[in-house]
Amino acid sequence: MRRPTPVTPTVVLVHGAFTDASSWAGVISLLHADGLAVRAPANPLRGLAQDAASIGAVVRALDVPVVLVGHGYGGAVITHAATDADNVVALCYVAAFGLDTGECVLDITNRFAPVAVADAVITAALPAPIPGGPESELYIRRERFSQMYAADLPSGVTDVRSLAQRPIARGALTGRSGPPAWACKPSWYAIAAADRMLNPTAQRFMAQRMAATEYTLDGSHAVLLSQPGAVAAMIREAAERGTEGGEADGLGSP
Repeated sequence: MRRPTPVTPTVVLVHGAFTDASSWAGVISLLHADGLAVRAPANPLRGLAQDAASIGAVVRALDVPVVLVGHGYGGAVITHAATDADNVVALCYVAAFGLDTGECVLDITNRFAPVAVADAVITAALPAPIPGGPESELYIRRERFSQMYAADLPSGVTDVRSLAQRPIARGALTGRSGPPAWACKPSWYAIAAADRMLNPTAQRFMAQRMAATEYTLDGSHAVLLSQPGAVAAMIREAAERGTEGGEADGLGSP
């Protein structure tokens, strides 16, 4: 009996707070050069349950195996979203929150020795909040953006990024995660050793409890922008493993 032809996974990239999907531009170019199909949907940044539902719908609509990748807060989103997406064959975290059942982002940031981020973030009230929606959102102060978020990028790049940052609803930081997808799916984790937004010690803790394959990169929280080659290499490894274990199984081709 002829074995089914393995299906190469599609990579779905989920950005985190204070940025948008363009933060994946360098990684996308490298993955495309490797022949991988890529999607980079907008992460709403409105609340963990809402954001996970949005990303989960994108993933489930793809009739192929998926490697789901999250940066920063995007890690919390993919952890929650992938539990209801049977076509996810691997998870990749890039300086990201890999929450456990009942945890929120603030549980992790408060558990470890703080990085100097609290005074760099400001809260802005929404001038016309939507009923049932967030009343306030968070930004990084423009004058602190380079130092805190992307100290290893040229100032010209960080100046633009600070102006174009997308805020996150304050309530997204307290949204509680459901059962973690990393408990039953192979995971990879790129630890940003010079991160000033998410303590590298917290990153190592999360990587180890999910038994992830670890990559340690000497970069800032914006390591996906400063070291896209290293990030792409990790994702490529996850996709190769996903191809080996993810034969057609009724899924369509990319």
